[in-house]
Amino acid sequence: MIYRIYEWLIRRNLEHLPGTVCFMITAGDLEDAPEKLYECVSWCREISREVTGTYPSGDDASREQSPGIRSLTFHISTRNPEGMVKYLPEIRRISGIGNLTLLCGDHLERSGTGISVTVAIGTSGREEIAGCIRKMADRGVLPEQVDENLIDSYLTFRYTPDIVIKTGGDHLTDFLIWQSVYSELYFSDINWKWFRYVDLLRIFRDYQSRARRFGR
Repeated sequence: MIYRIYEWLIRRNLEHLPGTVCFMITAGDLEDAPEKLYECVSWCREISREVTGTYPSGDDASREQSPGIRSLTFHISTRNPEGMVKYLPEIRRISGIGNLTLLCGDHLERSGTGISVTVAIGTSGREEIAGCIRKMADRGVLPEQVDENLIDSYLTFRYTPDIVIKTGGDHLTDFLIWQSVYSELYFSDINWKWFRYVDLLRIFRDYQSRARRFGR
């Protein structure tokens, strides 16, 4: 009962939510609590509705104008993406409430409508940038033509997360190393398995209190 009141007090003071949220977890985290991905998407969807008064739209144009949480990304750090295949049925549950993009090795799968959700298993930021360079070389791009905008156009993940969340107090990976240079970072000492709704509310409260400078 006390936690319910505490959650309500935090939520009622939330006015500004991150539009794009990235969770970074490990293969061990996924093994311990694969259902937590579905729970986090549900929580974000409900928090967005409580704060903005509406659920995120499944329409891309409407989603860009939404003042709430528009998209979620979950990165599972692993050197063995194939070993995570047995957890894919649990991950696909997300498609019931989200527009799911599942990237596992070379396999790409999209389904569902609603809040945009991306699950990237074993994807490396350095590999992504190296892939951009290979594509540009294959297409005969000249060195003097290369700038930030061109690199952005070749990225697999073409968005900038407002906040990157790492649970369990572990270090970050190089996922979204290009895109997250100006993102807010939050290191939670709560392990993924025990991550709760109230912990997510606290993170959004902390995000709201920060003055973002975007490198300036």
